[in-house]
Amino acid sequence: MEKYRIRKMETADRYEVADLICVSTNVWYMTNGASAIFPTSEAADVFWQVYETLDPGMGIVAESERTGRLMGSCFIHPRETHISLGIMNVHPNYFGNGVARGLLTHITDLADREGKPVRLVSSAMNLDSYSLYNRAGFLPQKAFQDMYVPVPEKGLKVEYDGLDAVREGTLDDLDAICALDMELVGIDRRKDFDYFLKNEPGFWHVSVLDGEGGKLNGFMASSGHSGSNMIGPGLSRTPQQAVALTLAELKRYPGRTPVLLAPVRCPELVQQMYALGGKNCEMHYAQIRGEAKPIEGIFMPTFLPESA
Repeated sequence: MEKYRIRKMETADRYEVADLICVSTNVWYMTNGASAIFPTSEAADVFWQVYETLDPGMGIVAESERTGRLMGSCFIHPRETHISLGIMNVHPNYFGNGVARGLLTHITDLADREGKPVRLVSSAMNLDSYSLYNRAGFLPQKAFQDMYVPVPEKGLKVEYDGLDAVREGTLDDLDAICALDMELVGIDRRKDFDYFLKNEPGFWHVSVLDGEGGKLNGFMASSGHSGSNMIGPGLSRTPQQAVALTLAELKRYPGRTPVLLAPVRCPELVQQMYALGGKNCEMHYAQIRGEAKPIEGIFMPTFLPESA
């Protein structure tokens, strides 16, 4: 067994972490008969960019005591109401050394000290990953089917009731977005949505649907980064609103194939994505360790940042 120590992620680790994320993720998918997720380690650097901007100094790594090489890494995404576990990776050369368990224990110990639940999005197909979290006390709350949806080069030409009511989100919507998040899910992601709406990196966008009395009926963010072209996170009161918001964000990516996490119990959204040529590529669970409000409405998480 290779001995390791867990320490704070440092700026000097940035590109080794990106390479670790790229290699470990691609190896798992290719071993299981799928295509590589990241074309280059540079694409995987988006995780450092986003997490280090949102929560500076909160990443951790497992470093070999013998060689000083990074054996594993994870980003921690603390919020007022919870702690989210960001992407966790272990280098294939170090599988079986208890690295993932060590990283996870570090995070759950932190959460226990702060008295907060831990939230994450985990693969339903990677049974080693599922078992790791399940043994640590995580319980699935919602199931999602990951769907790739091709958007034609000439743009998405689709009509849908309520699509015309979707508008671009602005910083003036931040309080209403946070209020809806708290009402339906019981979590506070103000820092995340402030970051999305300001869009300083240039690859984020947010759409919203107005409700009554200054409230919102839904919101949907998306990332257009080459290493993470995803629709979400999003939340709405009804399935129809979820479809309209999703279509509005898909329209932003002509010639590309974004991925989204569609709730398995939202057939209106799933069937609409099939109609657009969407294909399933994975299954994920939103999991929680600790007490949490039952999720209401149509909740769509994402991987960057973790938003379960």
